[in-house]
Amino acid sequence: MSGASTMERGGTSTENGFSRILATLRKSPLVPLLVVGAAIIAIVIALLLWAQSPSYRVLYTNLSEADGGRIISELDSRGVPYEFSAGGKTLLVPSDQVHKLRLQLAEQGLPEGGNVGFELMDNQAFGISQFAEQINFQRSLEGELAHSIESLGPVARARIHLAMAKPSVFVRERKPAKASVVLTLQPGRSLNEGQVSAIVHMVSSSVPDLTADMVTLVDQRGRLLSSEDKSAGGLSTTQLDYIAEVERSYQRRIQNILEPILGMQNVHAQVAAQVDFSQREETSERYGPNQSSERAAVRSAQQSLSYRGGDGLPEGGVPGALTNTPPTTLPSPIQTEGEENAQDANTQQDKQPPDDVQRDSVINYEVDRNVAHVQYQRGRIERLSAAVVVDYRHIENEEGEAQQIPLAESEIAQIERLVRQAMGYSEARGDDIAVVNQPFRQKAVEAALEPAWWQSPELQRLGFTLGRYLLVTLVFLMLYWLLLRPFIKRYTQAATQAQGFQASVGEDETVGESSGALSGQADDADEMEDELYEPTGQPSKVSAHARDLEILQNMAQEDPRMVAMIIRGWIHDDA
Repeated sequence: MSGASTMERGGTSTENGFSRILATLRKSPLVPLLVVGAAIIAIVIALLLWAQSPSYRVLYTNLSEADGGRIISELDSRGVPYEFSAGGKTLLVPSDQVHKLRLQLAEQGLPEGGNVGFELMDNQAFGISQFAEQINFQRSLEGELAHSIESLGPVARARIHLAMAKPSVFVRERKPAKASVVLTLQPGRSLNEGQVSAIVHMVSSSVPDLTADMVTLVDQRGRLLSSEDKSAGGLSTTQLDYIAEVERSYQRRIQNILEPILGMQNVHAQVAAQVDFSQREETSERYGPNQSSERAAVRSAQQSLSYRGGDGLPEGGVPGALTNTPPTTLPSPIQTEGEENAQDANTQQDKQPPDDVQRDSVINYEVDRNVAHVQYQRGRIERLSAAVVVDYRHIENEEGEAQQIPLAESEIAQIERLVRQAMGYSEARGDDIAVVNQPFRQKAVEAALEPAWWQSPELQRLGFTLGRYLLVTLVFLMLYWLLLRPFIKRYTQAATQAQGFQASVGEDETVGESSGALSGQADDADEMEDELYEPTGQPSKVSAHARDLEILQNMAQEDPRMVAMIIRGWIHDDA
């Protein structure tokens, strides 16, 4: 029992001591000021520490677990602080050491990235087999392609599988190369059709005997990206986009040439195009009719001459060069003119003309032939159809009322001619044009009006900027008027009231000594009366002494700590 009572007394004394400390703190008017000052000092120190703390920047992102472990071990050995973000996939280091650490880690081959490139071929054994060498080359090629694809912005990680082509002496047994690409995209990012086509063509161009249609592209969600999206009619989205662009181009041509004449929103045009995407080649060979010998070109000519009957030529002797040489008459040293003439006459009589002479002539002329090879381009426009709707003309009658009247036939014919020229009308192609004049029930879109001055984007941005500053200023003013100013005013009035109370007490002690002192006390009481009006604004009508007592009672009720502090000061002064 004694122990329990002792513990109770100890607990009671502790509680009483704590209560006395709290009471002392409550009675002291400086405690709130000290608390506010300590809070301000703590905030300033925290801001200074935060300002002096190093800012962190990204060293590497999307690190694999193996690379992250090696890099962390290296940073720990160097004593470099680091942090993680993005679920442990991003490594942060102090901003002033980012470039230095990247160079130092790159010197050690970090990060490896999970995919090996052609560095795998650097350290090969001397006696490696051909099969192992081909496998290493394939792995190196897959790693290099993965590095190239990962350099694209939307791609976080890439993995490639190659099935190399197998050559064979037999054509039927040759197997083409194939490739499969698995992509891990960045959060919230996607690949458009152009980027998918670029990746497919890059892979197909890097591998021998690999065509683009043999490359399969898949993302981390299992969606096939490299498939050719077919729609109605067997056309791809690219072909449909091309047709839509052709139609929009002709539509803009028609509206651009008619709107200056008819006015904005008074004409609407639609164009339908039939486009042939098939790829065709055509070779034709034509022969022209026979021409006269004077105009035809001679290719070759051959002539032959034959003789039948008669001597023709003198008889020959033994075959040889001398036999084929005609004999010559040796000149006689002494020969008269008559003898020479007689010898020539005998020679002519020995030769007789042939009985038949045959002449053959063969002439070959060039044939008039025309060979044409035509390769039709894909995306050729086969037919165009245009529909144009024109609004009635808007006029005012004599009474000032709006009225709509149709266009004349000549005006519609002029509009049709303009449309033909704008769209490149071709009758051989089978183009069709329809121009209709009908009143519009309601304007599709009114003419764009200039926005009001208060709707200007620049003015709105300026207003938002000024509004932020005004809001901050208003918050500070509210804090001052609602919190800080009443706090300051409260303790200022308490100090003023304490001084007035001490002055009034001193004057009461000297009452009766002189009438001048009494009048001075009355004057002081009047001043206190002016300062301490009631909330209704009417002064108290009691005597000065009763009024002082009432003031003391109000002070004791409103601020007992101030009254206790004043009494404690009197006790210390008397002591």
